[in-house]
Amino acid sequence: MLIAKKPAKQGLNIIIVGCGKVGLTLIEQLVKEGHDITIIDQDAKKVQEVGSIYDVMGVAGNGASHRVQMDAGIASADLLIAVTESDELNLLCCTVANQVANCSTIARVRTPDYSGEASYLRDKLGLAMIINPELEAAREIARILYLPTALEVNSFAHGQAELIKIQIPENNILDGMSVAMLSKKINTSVLICGIERSGAMYIPSGDSLLLGGDKISFVAPKGHGRFFLEDIGIKTNQVKSTMIIGGSKAAYYLAKQLLPMGVSVKIVEQDLKRCEVLSELLPKATIINGDGTDEDLLEEEGIDSIESFVPLTGIDEENILLTLHAKQISKAKVITKINRMNFKDVISRLDLGSVVYPRYIISETIVAYVRAKKDSMGSNIETLYHMFDSRAEAIEFRVNELSAVTDIPLMDLSLKDNLLICFISRNGSILIPTGSDSIQVGDTVMVVTTHTGFNDLQDILK
Repeated sequence: MLIAKKPAKQGLNIIIVGCGKVGLTLIEQLVKEGHDITIIDQDAKKVQEVGSIYDVMGVAGNGASHRVQMDAGIASADLLIAVTESDELNLLCCTVANQVANCSTIARVRTPDYSGEASYLRDKLGLAMIINPELEAAREIARILYLPTALEVNSFAHGQAELIKIQIPENNILDGMSVAMLSKKINTSVLICGIERSGAMYIPSGDSLLLGGDKISFVAPKGHGRFFLEDIGIKTNQVKSTMIIGGSKAAYYLAKQLLPMGVSVKIVEQDLKRCEVLSELLPKATIINGDGTDEDLLEEEGIDSIESFVPLTGIDEENILLTLHAKQISKAKVITKINRMNFKDVISRLDLGSVVYPRYIISETIVAYVRAKKDSMGSNIETLYHMFDSRAEAIEFRVNELSAVTDIPLMDLSLKDNLLICFISRNGSILIPTGSDSIQVGDTVMVVTTHTGFNDLQDILK
């Protein structure tokens, strides 16, 4: 008997221009996902080093050069991602690629002037996507400050659903309660989809017990997460004031998010010219010209009474020390921005409050796009988020056509282990599903799993 097997999915040919922090994160993640990567960078030594570490092809030169792109194989590339330090160079790289090849292009664009015109640039230059790590980090920080009890807040279904991570306080109502009992005792639409305890992470079943000290992630329709936290006795009021150290692009984007929310913003920046620029851009914020690592200055500016504290310097070590200092002398909600991943185990053991990794936010966005582009059958990936130090993935799929997972009660699907269907978004409403619910064409569906590499919703089946 001849049995036809489904052909193995081939990786994409991807060119990455720029081997900085974001470029290296993308290379690491996309190599892990099985794609063929070619790198371009002006620094020949860096090209050689990165090529040998990740076993990828490399070309030294200007990524916007037609000749260099041809040497890198642009003619057969599926995707070019330009993530150099220069917005203009990134846009030019993508423009050249679009002229000489039939491939998709993604550009990193960080300057506020360009970011305000992102949709115009994307349409006119034929880009698949424009990414801005600082803007995305600011959005994530703002979501956390809106719900400061949370360690993380991520958005799904175009903002209609949230994935929220908290730590259960000792002797809380949840301490010793099973997941199944939770839905009977707490009248809120949430689903617990991940538990971290003593360094181990797992996806719970109804029998799983919740304990004080656990870090849990749960999914809820927008706004319902706040109700759930109030029901279990956890304070949820958004912060009314914040102190930002460093007047970077991320600080500007964060202030632009917070000021309309009624949050008073104070930015401490050492460079006088940058202070003058920020004063013009952010007339409602208080801009302080001074050294944000000066303890006396911080005390003078009221760090002990501020409700939230966000160090956004360009130096991870400074951000970490500032966070630890703030936690010692104030009750402020602290958020730490970290760019590098060195000493990740050490960092995870420090009490840094919420930690935001801008380059991982961006790599997840790009990996979601790449997976959706890679031979998906009846669904597309809308959103991807790595949970608990990448030990689990939250993936949002859009269901485009009938398949083996549609029109069948969830209880009758043969699902893989270590997997939960967390919500179904249908006609603008978020449904926390029961076993009798089914997935329909047109839905978006969020799945949390410890399996990696899902490209299509049908991958949830055994």
